[in-house]
Amino acid sequence: MPVSANRIGGRSVPHTRTAPLLDPATLEVIALVPRSTSSDVDDAVTAARSASAGWAATAPQERSRVLLRWAELLLQHREELAALATSEMGKLLKESRGEVDRAVSEIQFMSGEALRLNGETFPSATPGTLIYTTRVPVGTVAAITPWNFPIVAPVRKIAPALAAGNTVIVKPAAESPLSTLRLVDLLEEAGLPAGAVNVVCGSGSEVGAALVAHPGIDAITFTGSTQVGRTIAEAAGRRLVPAQLELGGKNAVYVDISGDLDRAVPEIVSASIQATGQRCTAISRVIAHEAIADELVLRLAAAYDELLIGSGREAVDVGPLVSEKARDDVAAHVKVAVEEGARTATFRRDAPEGAYLAPVVLDGVTPTMAIARDEVFGPVLSVLRVAGHEEAIEVANASEYGLAAAAFAGDIRVANEFAQNVRVGMIHINHGTSSQAHVPFGGVGASGLGPYSIGHSVQEFFTQVKAVYVKS
Repeated sequence: MPVSANRIGGRSVPHTRTAPLLDPATLEVIALVPRSTSSDVDDAVTAARSASAGWAATAPQERSRVLLRWAELLLQHREELAALATSEMGKLLKESRGEVDRAVSEIQFMSGEALRLNGETFPSATPGTLIYTTRVPVGTVAAITPWNFPIVAPVRKIAPALAAGNTVIVKPAAESPLSTLRLVDLLEEAGLPAGAVNVVCGSGSEVGAALVAHPGIDAITFTGSTQVGRTIAEAAGRRLVPAQLELGGKNAVYVDISGDLDRAVPEIVSASIQATGQRCTAISRVIAHEAIADELVLRLAAAYDELLIGSGREAVDVGPLVSEKARDDVAAHVKVAVEEGARTATFRRDAPEGAYLAPVVLDGVTPTMAIARDEVFGPVLSVLRVAGHEEAIEVANASEYGLAAAAFAGDIRVANEFAQNVRVGMIHINHGTSSQAHVPFGGVGASGLGPYSIGHSVQEFFTQVKAVYVKS
């Protein structure tokens, strides 16, 4: 049985306490991973802070070269990394390959950001004085990552942090730590100095809490549930350290009477079913104009019923959920929705044994039902019917979340009004909720706090502005 180890100070550090890691497709143990403690966090912080001054002083061109070499190594190890992500998280192998490709694109963009740490000059009220601003690293960053994107989520935090000259301690999700460990091995192979990035595996309650409270941590970036995000925000606020929080979503798509159903249905199915619906940007609410709702529900249900379910290593459309507990939680949400009056539009009920669940389309959902408010994180679509786009905007905004939304409308006025008035961080017109590797990514309300990730906006979190006055 493979036994994994933490990565601290450029070394693999085994642990006496371990926990079994399961393959969601088979429920077999694939590795034993460290159950680290606060003392391991102390060691990692010491290593990161020891490396901090040297990495911050490294020329931006060299930081850029290390990141580009890392991207090259990810491409060389694409199949290995994809297989690893599928084995620990369960997503389809083709999706894992796509995740590696997306990670490469984000690293490549961030390698350029190392060269774009620009400042400004200001006219002075005092003759002979030069005034300018520069950006400096925040210091040592705690990066707490989720299980649903075991490759791109760590990259999205590590790459911009390094580009800006910071050191990092990563706490990967307990469900999918192997990908992070391999990524950091490749990063050190790319030439990163020992200690600049460290990995401490373990639970959020023990390792995550110790990182957030540690006085040697200068900034915290977290992706995960809104509940945990609120706890981290409170802790960061008490310490007065910046926090970047990428949290949950209850993303809605509006299909207008002017929308093209031939275009909308496959886009909605894809955006809702990727990663078995376990994405913060997954579409989970379909707000349908009442004039086309019946046809839309029939098409969505038929498409869902045709999806092939099985291991991510097979030629299927839907893989397992991350665990049997996750499967049970999603099934419980569906059961409550039916008890509250929703109707199951899909016919298939069977699924392979284990952490699998047949995708479900629910019709007759109302905004007050729990299924319309709670983040379900599974292969479930809830259809809500409205009289027009004004009501659709109200329904879309009747959620504490505000991550992403979409609309399918041929009427440009309807599309524009929806885009302008829906309270989200990202809006997509006539396509699903996919993002791009150079565009800011984030949400509002219960979906996020702090500067957006991806793109140039990352500088707002991973650097601090310093104003400089020079008198001749």
